[in-house]
Amino acid sequence: MWWDERVSARFRRNLQPTLTYWSVFFSFGLCIAFLGPTLLDLRCQTQSSLSQITWVFFSQQFCLLLGSCLGGVFKRTLAQSLLALFASSLAISLVFAIIPLCHNVVVLAVVMAVAGLAMGCIDTISNMQLVKIYQKDSAIFLQALHFFVGFGALLSPLIADPFLSDTNCILANGTANASSNLPHIRKSLLPHHPGNLSHYALPMKGMVVTRVSYAFWIMALINLPVPIAVFFLLYKERMVPCFNGSSHPLLSADELALETRPGDKDELSTAAQRPHTAAAGHEDLFSCCQSKNFRGVSFTYFAVHITGALVLFMTDGIVGEYSGFVYSYAVEEPLAVVHKVAGYLPSLFWGFITLGRLISIPVSYRMKPATMVFINVVGVLITFLLLLLFSSSVVFLFVGTASLGLFLSSAFPSMLAYTEDILQYQGCATTVLVTGAGIGEMVLQLLVGSIIHDRGSYSFLVCGMIFGCLAFTFYALLVFFHRMYPKPCPELDEASPEKAAVPEDTGQYQR
Repeated sequence: MWWDERVSARFRRNLQPTLTYWSVFFSFGLCIAFLGPTLLDLRCQTQSSLSQITWVFFSQQFCLLLGSCLGGVFKRTLAQSLLALFASSLAISLVFAIIPLCHNVVVLAVVMAVAGLAMGCIDTISNMQLVKIYQKDSAIFLQALHFFVGFGALLSPLIADPFLSDTNCILANGTANASSNLPHIRKSLLPHHPGNLSHYALPMKGMVVTRVSYAFWIMALINLPVPIAVFFLLYKERMVPCFNGSSHPLLSADELALETRPGDKDELSTAAQRPHTAAAGHEDLFSCCQSKNFRGVSFTYFAVHITGALVLFMTDGIVGEYSGFVYSYAVEEPLAVVHKVAGYLPSLFWGFITLGRLISIPVSYRMKPATMVFINVVGVLITFLLLLLFSSSVVFLFVGTASLGLFLSSAFPSMLAYTEDILQYQGCATTVLVTGAGIGEMVLQLLVGSIIHDRGSYSFLVCGMIFGCLAFTFYALLVFFHRMYPKPCPELDEASPEKAAVPEDTGQYQR
């Protein structure tokens, strides 16, 4: 195997929880990508206008951000985390099943808000739990975790595609012109930016003919094994209500004797006597902001959190705005790409993000997270520079889109692993970074949409270049603050009673 025996042994010990967290992130990906392709059919189902149905995007994205902020509330114990993941993954299956029954746009927005909250909880809790289990080895497993997001995001549009309407799904008089433009409208729909499509006359009344309900029911069935897997983990750990007897370790006594260093035996006995509480710092955003958590910390503690979040604000924001506007940019002058050909660009972008995350799994074992983030931000910067220089080339637009997807693919997991490593897993990095990434994805998409509307399509690449420069600048500041951040004293670290509670020493999946 391409990794050493120590990491392999830790993975084997934590195989079931690791696979469970990966599967839950598949639910996240499945839910995050279905809305765009199916939005026109949902407009028909709810008999609403384009401007009304695009607010369903906002409902999901805003509640996803809110769920990310609140997700750490359920991190106080492992039981709370797993129960929250079970409820969230089950909620996603229920949302898929309920969407075909929503014939009012407000009801649909409420249902998507529930989905957003569930996705936000999954995002925060899964990242936190993997970081807690693997700590300094977490980079590999975080890369795999985010690969499953990409896999789910690729799968859901493929499931939906056969059931999408080729003609207008509300039969009324005078809809022929709008029906012929449906593929273009579908690819151009963006949150809060239906204005450029307002000249298309789409009927709101008439006979609804859509088969998209079958796609949602298929996705509900595909996602159903995920909450079942979480329930099995809860049951194995004896955390299911009415079955919460005395718990047993996931590591047998013989394995524990083989894998534990001799010097750790006293630490393990000390850890066994400690109450099962949450790891320090891994809390929700509001708990992290309490003044009691800031006593005695240096300014570099805040600087690391802020600069790390700002890097992801930019990189995840670039993911959101590029995937959202690259089609609109391609079909406008000077490129004027045919609509059908331009429609492949978002799929190419997400395909290479997924491929890059798969490649990053073995690469992250050989390369430090800081180096990977450096390659990410420099690659994004160079790609946007080349896209600007060759802005009249359709071929290079496709090459640049694939390159950008590769360089952005591992930015989030690498930055999370790097920041947590700087803070020795004692800060609020996971919660702050997840929140910063969510805000960036929503805010930069709105900002770029407004700029393109006012300044024209060329500003799309200029904005990307500016965001890439800012991402590199914030990364350089993070490296600077990393060098200033106080290192732990080895003597105090060995004598600290809290060392025994750190899972890195044993690799054991603890409550």
